[in-house]
Amino acid sequence: MPTPPPPVAPARRSHAGALLLWLLVALVLAAVGVFGWRYWQAGERQRQSLAEQQRAALDARVESLRQLQRTQAQRLQQAEATNRVLRDELLGIGQRAALLEDSVSKLADPDRHGAQALRLDEIELLLGIGQQRLRLDDDIDGARRALALAAPLLDGLDDPAYLNLRQALAQEQAALQALGADPRIHANVLLERIAAGVDSATPARPAPSLREPWYQRLVGRLVHRQPTASAGLAQRPDRDAALAALQVEFSLARAAIERRDAAGLRHALARIDGWLQRLLAGSPGLPQKRRLLAELQALPLRMESPLAGTTLQQLRALRGR
Repeated sequence: MPTPPPPVAPARRSHAGALLLWLLVALVLAAVGVFGWRYWQAGERQRQSLAEQQRAALDARVESLRQLQRTQAQRLQQAEATNRVLRDELLGIGQRAALLEDSVSKLADPDRHGAQALRLDEIELLLGIGQQRLRLDDDIDGARRALALAAPLLDGLDDPAYLNLRQALAQEQAALQALGADPRIHANVLLERIAAGVDSATPARPAPSLREPWYQRLVGRLVHRQPTASAGLAQRPDRDAALAALQVEFSLARAAIERRDAAGLRHALARIDGWLQRLLAGSPGLPQKRRLLAELQALPLRMESPLAGTTLQQLRALRGR
């Protein structure tokens, strides 16, 4: 009886099962790996997101701290400025307190009232003199000198009540300076120019004309002819008397200028003009002297007073007078 072949099927089945087992293990491992990879990526993303959130929160905190620092710096600057203002105010208060103490001590000084009263009396006297010199005598220079003497005395008073008084006095001094020179000075200069050279001047003699007949030229050589205006002044005594009368008229004109007497000066100048026409008849200098006479006659001798007495009135009001 033949021998049966050995069985083969169970070995094949075990080999296939092992292969299947390895496949299952591989699938499980692959699934575990994929799951682990995804889990790791999810964790990484979560950690990155958390880190970004923390970084953003940290940046916000830093920015908040910076803003707080800037606010604190501004507050410190404001506080420093306020402290400076307070220090300045305290310093000003201290200075004012010192001035008040000084003023109180001066007011409490019994000798101060007497000295200030004497100085105010002197100032009032000088202001009154200046006003009288200008109003009564038209003495501009005298009024200027009186106010110039009163100004330093008024500046020496440290009482603030007299501040407006100083300003009023300065305005009156400026108004007096704006008037310029006294018109009598210019009038005297013009009068001296008119009087200059009259004593030595002689009337012009008419020159013989070539068109005159020969007998008139012969008579002109034998007989001296003078212009009609100088008739009677050919003789030396007559001319000396006319010059003396002219000098008297010049003296009267000077006196009228000094008194600011416009009418008296006008009459004296009219008489001077008449004497000059007789003494300088035909002289080339006569027209110039007559122009000077006309200029002098048109010159005003008085000026409008710029002083209203404001300073004196204010001083008397402050003193209760």
